Amino acid sequence: MDESTSRVAPKLLELLVCPLTKGRLTYDAKAGELISEKARLAYPIRDGIPIMLISEAREIKD
Repeated sequence: MDESTSRVAPKLLELLVCPLTKGRLTYDAKAGELISEKARLAYPIRDGIPIMLISEAREIKD
């Protein structure tokens, strides 16, 4: 994934929370996703915009 299209502004990352758990998110720059450990979901980032829809999130499996 192109780093320039998946980058999220640090200030925005501070404000975003998981829509399911309202918990903190971590930024996975390599995968271009925002990770909710509590919900075990990964929210995609497309063209620099986090897609914060549960229906668009990828389930994280062990």
